[in-house]
Amino acid sequence: MATAGVDDRGAVPRLARIDPRQFELLFGGCKVERYAAGQHLFVQEDASDRIYGVISGTVEISLYSPGGQKLVANIELSRSLVGEIGALDGLPRTATAICHTACELVSLSRTQLFDRIEKNPSLARAMIELLCARLRWVSGELGDQAFFGIEARLAKRLVFLSGVMADAAGWIPISQSELGEFLGATRESVNKTLNDWRNRHMIAIKRGGLRITNAAALNQIAESQDDD
Repeated sequence: MATAGVDDRGAVPRLARIDPRQFELLFGGCKVERYAAGQHLFVQEDASDRIYGVISGTVEISLYSPGGQKLVANIELSRSLVGEIGALDGLPRTATAICHTACELVSLSRTQLFDRIEKNPSLARAMIELLCARLRWVSGELGDQAFFGIEARLAKRLVFLSGVMADAAGWIPISQSELGEFLGATRESVNKTLNDWRNRHMIAIKRGGLRITNAAALNQIAESQDDD
């Protein structure tokens, strides 16, 4: 069975990136585990016993309210770590992780994680840097929720997703309902905004996806503060 290796599988967002050498130190020799699209890695409030590394595919990280309302926190890509918070502190999972596409992953138990950190002290710094990057991301998201309207937040999210999920033709494979889950907004409000942008030739829409056709205009909207 294949074992984990490291290559440069294209650019990944700073939020998710861990240096290839550190990824190899952490997961080198681990067997590659294959998951189908839609398969859960863990569910919010589960016991935390493993940390995962993404070799290929995308993993969706989501939060659920007590009433079942879903908020997509992030999409993790190649060389991302998934489940590191629970693996480090041993407390229940803070979110749900589900394979958005077919994935190849590697994983370590919590005991194995600390053993490798003790043997390779540079891993501790890499983990701290990653956690700080995630904290900055969360702080930014909270600020966006507080200070920006739906249009600015949707524009920022589309620009982000275009950079991490778009295919060679620029199409982002995501539904309007899923975009609503990213923003904590209704499908209706997302649909209204997207249709307006399509009429203004800023995006193109097809079933199950969309493509940015005027990035400059979307970036301008993403930077516009709106307290509505």
